[in-house]
Amino acid sequence: MRVLVIEDEEKMADMLKRGLEEEGMEVTLAYDGDQGLAAGKSAGYDLIILDIGLPGRDGLEVAAELRASGVNTPLLMLTAHDATDMKVRGLDSGADDYLTKPFAFAELLARLRALQRRLKTDDTTRLQISDLILNLITRRVTRAGIEVQLTNKEFALLEYFMRHPDEILSRETLSEKVWDETFDTLTNVIDVYINYLRNKIDRNFEPKLIHTVRGVGYTFKTPSNESRLMTETRA
Repeated sequence: MRVLVIEDEEKMADMLKRGLEEEGMEVTLAYDGDQGLAAGKSAGYDLIILDIGLPGRDGLEVAAELRASGVNTPLLMLTAHDATDMKVRGLDSGADDYLTKPFAFAELLARLRALQRRLKTDDTTRLQISDLILNLITRRVTRAGIEVQLTNKEFALLEYFMRHPDEILSRETLSEKVWDETFDTLTNVIDVYINYLRNKIDRNFEPKLIHTVRGVGYTFKTPSNESRLMTETRA
């Protein structure tokens, strides 16, 4: 599980990082609201832990902007304030749960497990990478909160990509899995549909998600792996 912790108190941030890593989680730290907002938008985290009292944008602003940009990652908000109105403001801004400092680490883990169970339930009906969300029930696709209109074949292609992130997929594989056909080396239909999809989900957005692996095929990269892809491609 990949967790983003946005916390300006370094001792608290380091304590959370150590504790969560001991539980087998991969943790990224951000120490102010601007940094946390950028991280939350640019990478596909499974959970976000967000402090309200942050320099720059406060936690309420960060949560609201993440939700407005289409990031629906489960979000646990932390604060030293236990007043009811502050809790209400936190939940209204987009938080899924609320924990008042000081807290027992065991309670934090219990709340994260509850959010994880909710995430697993959501995963049966939707796929999300970065700010791209595909709903399998409504067949609605959004990027950064903007609805993207796809044809049935484009939707099927995108779904296959999102179910196999960071894998290098050959044209033969895409032909078999999306078109249910044996690959015809004389046709460029797959490349044409890749271009259609790029124009709709990548052209006006950052980071780019669909990448060409020269001589092999394509890969749908989660943002955290883009730098590794560039190194592999150059090699």
